[in-house]
Amino acid sequence: MPTGAATGRVAVIERALERAGISQRPVAVLDLDAFDANAADLTSRAHGMPIRVASKSLRVRALIERALGQPGFAGVLAYTLPEALWLASHGIDDIVVAYPTADAQAIAALAADDHARSAITLMVDETAHLDLILTAARGAAGPARSIRVAIELDVSYAPLPGVRFGAHRSPLRTTGQVLELVRQIQARPGLRLVGMMAYEGQIAGVGDAARTPYGSAVRAMKSLSTAEIAQRRSACVAAVREVTQLEFVNGGGTGSIESTGNEDAVTEIAAGSGLIGPGLFDHYRAFRPEPALLLGAQVVRRPAQGIATLMGGGWIASGVGGPDRLPTIHHPRGLAFAPQEGAGEVQTPVIGPAAEQLRVGGTVWLRHAKAGEPAEHALHYQLVAGETVVGSTPTYRGEGKLFL
Repeated sequence: MPTGAATGRVAVIERALERAGISQRPVAVLDLDAFDANAADLTSRAHGMPIRVASKSLRVRALIERALGQPGFAGVLAYTLPEALWLASHGIDDIVVAYPTADAQAIAALAADDHARSAITLMVDETAHLDLILTAARGAAGPARSIRVAIELDVSYAPLPGVRFGAHRSPLRTTGQVLELVRQIQARPGLRLVGMMAYEGQIAGVGDAARTPYGSAVRAMKSLSTAEIAQRRSACVAAVREVTQLEFVNGGGTGSIESTGNEDAVTEIAAGSGLIGPGLFDHYRAFRPEPALLLGAQVVRRPAQGIATLMGGGWIASGVGGPDRLPTIHHPRGLAFAPQEGAGEVQTPVIGPAAEQLRVGGTVWLRHAKAGEPAEHALHYQLVAGETVVGSTPTYRGEGKLFL
């Protein structure tokens, strides 16, 4: 977003908060205009392939429901089974749990609930998952009341022994390994295979815009990995379809929509972070979402010339620690974190030319590096549409639901 546009939109949001009498800081503001524009951009990039909403990138039920109301979006990719059960109880009827669960109590609740069992699909990648599900469900479900499961194929890129790009997810990498698990599922009454998933995190989750040798290496890795994934995923899906029907094959993420959507084997794409436009997405070449979630921190000190201090601000993103896990200072421009303190739990000094213009009580606007994690800190998001605060909505934490 150009500097002028960012400045103008922040000014609009600040006026909207002032008119609504919202002066408390920190404050989390969700710009619904930016959220809807990002949704439209995601569907445009998907070229007609359905998008399944990745709930971990939102963690706000009202925003999940808003995304599902947009053209081109269908279904939720949840991150825990308790979360999926809760979403199903609120009327969402197509939920895939993206990660295997070992929560026996939640599995028993799933098995005993007809609606949840028809709405929710569990992820599996080894026989231990199958046996755990059936043991936990014993007495609540039988062959006529089966539990839906999907298999995850690992599509990290391993061009050489000991060289690997991508997340450590499923142990299943070959068609033979997947077919063996298919046979194991079919041999267990009470389980029904309905889908497959393969997430290419090394493409979707790694920025590639840097004009450096590192950026060139990332772009080369992505190109080689895209070709390898397309071949391996296609062969694996084709082999599974020869022995059973699949309702869906899920792949991709916000950062790999175009390449994933080009694969005939894939029937839907997962995306969520692109609705929010977090700081990590400032480093991609192919797209640039609007910043939809802004975090306002208050200036409480001016300890020296060229320095202003914010209360709090230390919402650091998960992952490998580094500068890219810090929040992005969105407004005012011309600020940076103090190198010896960074974004702190209790205080965050900011430095730079713009710090001289800050006054006690003023607001500095930040963006989190990741999309969903602010919802683990904030109880509510203030919703702004146009020039007006149109309400607030609770996050999962605000609704008293902690799923991680």
